[in-house]
Amino acid sequence: MDTILGVAPHVLVGLLLAAMLAGWVDAVSGGGGLVQLPALLVGLPGVPPATVLGTNKLSSIIGTSAAARTYRRAAVTDVATAVPMAVTAFVGSAVGAAAATRLPGTWFRPLALVLLVVVGLWTLLRPALGERQDLRWHGGEEHHRHRAAAIAMGGGIGLYDGVFGPGTGTFLVFGLVALLGYSFLNASAIAKIVNVATNLAALLVFAATGHVLWGLGLAMGVANLTGAVVGARTAVRRGSRFVRLVFLVVVAVLLLRLGYDVVLGA
Repeated sequence: MDTILGVAPHVLVGLLLAAMLAGWVDAVSGGGGLVQLPALLVGLPGVPPATVLGTNKLSSIIGTSAAARTYRRAAVTDVATAVPMAVTAFVGSAVGAAAATRLPGTWFRPLALVLLVVVGLWTLLRPALGERQDLRWHGGEEHHRHRAAAIAMGGGIGLYDGVFGPGTGTFLVFGLVALLGYSFLNASAIAKIVNVATNLAALLVFAATGHVLWGLGLAMGVANLTGAVVGARTAVRRGSRFVRLVFLVVVAVLLLRLGYDVVLGA
């Protein structure tokens, strides 16, 4: 059978479409890995899991970078918070990726499931949450607390992303909204910069060990970029209410996916 970039043509088309959809979802609310990673696992059944993860990170970082730039152009990104948060997230993700070979991802599924239940209920029962920006510990002496909380959040979620991954963008957005008082729109913009850092750290670890399919990852990255730019522009145009709705849908799908894995012990 003829192949393109090492896969059958129909498989490549499916992976490119999945990458485009993943880019859109990730740019709006986080959670694009829900679409892209399972597609890679199904489309590349004989490829080692680490190589699938590395290829996924390559595609994701291209789309996430484009989304971050689109948000930045719309002037909705709090760079003073995003940059130090991204630095600690980079370190956390690198440590997590290095530890991933020793800590089974199944350990983190029950924890992620509980956290997602809390996130979903908290957001659902507070309709006004994240609709308008009401920053906490922002300005004057309080600003140091704001930055410290962002840095701690970046390191913790970065570690989770390196070790396990699913729901990273969702947890970032929720933390920025619920803890620091950002609107859903501005939280998504900051989360994109932090996600670039976590993806880059993990990608470097996977690349150093030869676990990246560069041709396929770059092709999917172009598709992911297309979806990400459209998603970011849609979010900026539609505002925080739209982002909140997509966020809740992503949380619900994540709950179903992780719940299924936990129940079956996968």
